[in-house]
Amino acid sequence: MDWVRETGGYGGAVVVKVNEIVCADPACPGFETIILVMAPGARTVASKIAKPLTDVTHEDVITAISAAS
Repeated sequence: MDWVRETGGYGGAVVVKVNEIVCADPACPGFETIILVMAPGARTVASKIAKPLTDVTHEDVITAISAAS
C-alpha cells in the first residue's frame, strides 16, 4: 500500500486496498494482486498485477498505477 500511495501521490483521504485473489479464469496465472484506489467524489480505480502479492515489485506497482491513470 505504501508503494501505491507513493506512486499515485495519494493522501490520507484516499482509501487504498491491496489484495491477493485466486483467479478462477483458466487464462489467469492463478494468483493475482488487485489494487483498489477509492478517492472521495471519484470512481474507484482497480488495477491488476498478474502475480501473487509476495512477488509484486515496486516497478509492478508503478506500471499498474500509471496504466490506470
